[in-house]
Amino acid sequence: MLLNLLVLNVFIMLCSWLLVSYNQRAGLVDVAWSFSIALNVIIAAWVVETAPLPVRMFLGVASGIWFLRLTWHLLRRYANETVEDTRYANMRRAMGDYQHLGFLVFFIFQAGLALLFSYPMLKLLSLPTQQWNEWTLVTVIVAGMIMLSALIGESTADQQLYRFKLDPQNQGKTMDQGLWKYSRHPNYFFEWLHWFAYPVLGMAVGCYELWIYPLLMWLFLYYFTGIPFSEKQALAHRGDNYKDYQRRTSMFIPWPPKQ
Repeated sequence: MLLNLLVLNVFIMLCSWLLVSYNQRAGLVDVAWSFSIALNVIIAAWVVETAPLPVRMFLGVASGIWFLRLTWHLLRRYANETVEDTRYANMRRAMGDYQHLGFLVFFIFQAGLALLFSYPMLKLLSLPTQQWNEWTLVTVIVAGMIMLSALIGESTADQQLYRFKLDPQNQGKTMDQGLWKYSRHPNYFFEWLHWFAYPVLGMAVGCYELWIYPLLMWLFLYYFTGIPFSEKQALAHRGDNYKDYQRRTSMFIPWPPKQ
């Protein structure tokens, strides 16, 4: 199963790379990454029949909806961009004459990364019914509550920011209303919260290694791909306006703003 899913991910990434080679907008890799995870989970939940039905339904439906919604959001953002995402534009300049090959390697690497972040769901789906104990239904319910809270929170934050950016009068301004009043990155916070659903579900089978995923996602968001880049870009484009927002607003965990 893992090899088949990896081949599927590579195929999706190669198709995306071909399109990016034509339009010079590598941000499509984010859309392809999320879509790959969605397919991995949905296919595995449908094909692998070892786990109990409630677990298969929860992972196939809830996780599938989570990553399909993220795919749609990223695709909508990508479609509205008129220039290449700064992250990938910088990569393109750094690779110079080797950018075509460099992005090929990068896209294929993302295929493996998609499989890595599919692991919690694939691991849980591979555990036979006999290993799940009487707490299975309880953990499914708790995991479902976490997932629903995260889905509502991230969807709301994304939609609030999307509408804010559509208004030309907000050009050069910082979104500081709604959920963005309490956190500078509420979308990242709820993305992180979502990853707690899998280790909670895994507690019914003693699958404690899945607790590494909330930590891993926090490290990615807090130190690598998420917050540092977003903060740098916001300061570059909005200067003192964003500095004032930084002073008043929690960076990650939603919290009442300072006066």
